[in-house]
Amino acid sequence: MKRRKQSMNFFYIPALVLMVLFVAYPFYEAVRLSFFSWNGYSPNQAFVGMKNYIRMFGDENFHTAFKNTLIYGFGCAFLQNVFALAFALLLNTKFRGHSVVRTVIYLPVMISGLIMGYIISFFVQFRGGVFNEILAYLQMAPIDWMADGHRGVWIIMLVNSWQYVGISMIIYIAGLQNIPTVYYEAAAIDGASVMARFKNITLPLIIPAMSTAVIQNIIGSLKLYDVIISLSEGGPGFSTHSLSTYISNQYFKAQNAGYSAAVGIFTFLFILVVSVLFTKYFTKKEVEL
Repeated sequence: MKRRKQSMNFFYIPALVLMVLFVAYPFYEAVRLSFFSWNGYSPNQAFVGMKNYIRMFGDENFHTAFKNTLIYGFGCAFLQNVFALAFALLLNTKFRGHSVVRTVIYLPVMISGLIMGYIISFFVQFRGGVFNEILAYLQMAPIDWMADGHRGVWIIMLVNSWQYVGISMIIYIAGLQNIPTVYYEAAAIDGASVMARFKNITLPLIIPAMSTAVIQNIIGSLKLYDVIISLSEGGPGFSTHSLSTYISNQYFKAQNAGYSAAVGIFTFLFILVVSVLFTKYFTKKEVEL
């Protein structure tokens, strides 16, 4: 028995090696690098202590990226879950074209965020864009949709929300199908309205599905990178950057690898704290069947 247990432990070694090589060691290097001033390619690294972290608090571009990250993270999570739950409630009933509707909603998930950004750029570009062609047909002045940073942030948020709503929809459908029909039958006998059944049966019992969907959406959206790069590259200026794209900008364009690492560590800790808080919140709300 002991020999079998030792042989089973042997199978954990490759996974442990991969974890150390691709997670633990890069994280250690990022933490170490965040205390140095380095341009990303020179062999010389100057120790600067906490200066990179202190610099973040006075960096206006970092503040903009952080504010945008909050909008992307919580805005996308809100929209994705509201629409995903609505679609799941619709698709949890049988109607003609049920499979077609589900496929159409889920289809954008199969496209990479980078490609999705390039596709949307054909709609919002100033010259020859689909939206401006429609405005021209209506004899209205064209709009440079991505020229305004505030508008660009909301466009990116809407694009990301639309693209990934299908994943959350599938999670909610699974949660709805896990609710015993006997609860609804009993509520119908008692004369409960549709809204009462949703509030007192559906909503409490899909908390596990909601927890999975919300936390997944928040983590994914707080790390948003690809749609921003392909749609605006963080511009104009730094107005649509997220923390993820700002990290890339500081490392590769500004050649501030140490500062980039500090922003990366801050981003990691922030996402970790948000994830833990939301996990604890939903754990308290869960109801056993």
